[in-house]
Amino acid sequence: MNALIESLLQLARANRGQIQHHPVDLSALALDVVDELRQRDPARTVRVSIAEQMTAACDADLVRAVYANLVGNAWKFTSRILEPAIDIGCDGTVYFVRDNGAGFPSDRAEELFRPFARLHDVSEFPGTGIGLTTVQRIIDRHGGRVWAESEPGRGATFSFTLTT
Repeated sequence: MNALIESLLQLARANRGQIQHHPVDLSALALDVVDELRQRDPARTVRVSIAEQMTAACDADLVRAVYANLVGNAWKFTSRILEPAIDIGCDGTVYFVRDNGAGFPSDRAEELFRPFARLHDVSEFPGTGIGLTTVQRIIDRHGGRVWAESEPGRGATFSFTLTT
């Protein structure tokens, strides 16, 4: 219940307030999120690659929440993989988080961005079903777009743009 309340509060924060556009070091934000995950789960070994010098004019707190949700999901959905890997990078102005985890059918990707929508059973991969809705709201507020590509058993890539 506490996780659900915290997720709903995060969603509410993503929907209100003035966005502060400043140059932000997205590489540092992603590294901070990964460091927190490693501290919470020190027994776990995950190969994480973060592109250097990723920057964007955006709201640092909101985009940190985007990375917290996307990298957190990649961390969670690689939990049953022998050699888990997460790549965080960009291709021009498209930023992405890619993993080699559980994956899902790509034709159902849009469902993931609806509140409480899940493509995996909560007993397999716990969560509230609010994180990707929060991501979409934050990206929408930045004038960008978010989308996902995946295949069951072959990982997932979540990509987004930020237009300011």
